[in-house]
Amino acid sequence: MESWFDFDRRIFKHFSYVLMVQLIPILVISSYLINEINPYLFTKQMIYYFLGFIAFSITVFLPWRQIMWWFAPLLYVANLALLAAVEVVGISVLGARRWIEIPGVGLTIQPSEFMKVSVFMLLGYLIARNPPPPNGYNVLHFIKLSVVIVIPFLLIAKEPDLGTALVLLITGYGILFVIGINWKVWTALFITLGLSAPLLYGHLKPYQKQRISDFVGKPSYHVRQALIAIGSGGLEGKSKEESTQTQLKFLPVSSTDFIFAYLGERFGFKGMTVVIALYILLILNLLRLSSKYASDPLIKVFAAGLAFLFFVYMGVNIYMVIGLAPVVGLPLPMFSHGGTSFIIFAVIFGILQNLIAFKDYSRYNIDSKIVMISKDKQR
Repeated sequence: MESWFDFDRRIFKHFSYVLMVQLIPILVISSYLINEINPYLFTKQMIYYFLGFIAFSITVFLPWRQIMWWFAPLLYVANLALLAAVEVVGISVLGARRWIEIPGVGLTIQPSEFMKVSVFMLLGYLIARNPPPPNGYNVLHFIKLSVVIVIPFLLIAKEPDLGTALVLLITGYGILFVIGINWKVWTALFITLGLSAPLLYGHLKPYQKQRISDFVGKPSYHVRQALIAIGSGGLEGKSKEESTQTQLKFLPVSSTDFIFAYLGERFGFKGMTVVIALYILLILNLLRLSSKYASDPLIKVFAAGLAFLFFVYMGVNIYMVIGLAPVVGLPLPMFSHGGTSFIIFAVIFGILQNLIAFKDYSRYNIDSKIVMISKDKQR
């Protein structure tokens, strides 16, 4: 009979340690910059790191393969209810109603961030129950899985938070692309989107159209200051005292959405290249894990989903900062100052590590309600 010691030894034996080590330099560089920008924010960031570590430690030991069959649908419905509640009891900041205040503690939560975990779980559960055939899912299965992605997309976009909504949409369909959808379905989808683009543009909010106008025409104040900061950093960067764009507050939101600009001012082109390379290596490793465990739909969904999350967040944020994309409120993942997003990433990493560690652990998987591949198909 296996003991709890065997249980613990098993999970630590099969951890993807390389994946966790890859995060360390990203967190170290981020903490260093945030401390230079504002020591108070650095203290808060350390609290977020601690909370993220707790969230990771909890999620990495939960028996996800046993509880996914009921937990995934329940969490998804609960998060949809929270998104709907934002419209009624949400707190409005700068014209956007995205947060719900927790009574009695003065803290707020952003349901749109938690929705990422819900979508990953439900997609993983549904795909695990019915894996795609060799030629990919047909249009009917594609529509069923699309409903899981599109409903929260519409609710988040209505807040309005088009940036987060698009990240969820792109990541969700990125997962489906990796999992396998028939090429005819993708062709029809792209043609439809191309023809409906003018109609979709007409439904944008005035400020969203203004951002597109600023992108096409004269850059906004935020982008101009970011470009000045990056340009002044040159190849090697400048000292903290000489980084006037950030230290004299010319660069707005330098610790969150535009922290990449301060990275360029402080450490120059070399520093920016190093951080981008760290992200690329992390994304490639996640895609490698997705390919390595291709026979396990749960691992494949979470690994590919994380890869797309990092890719979209990183790509949009950096392109936004250098003026090659419209300005949207998307942080640099696990780099910008912030708590909710960081904790959500920690939770997803914890679930992924759990799924990898217990992939073939018979005691852990016993009586699981998820049927990965039927015995008939295995034969």
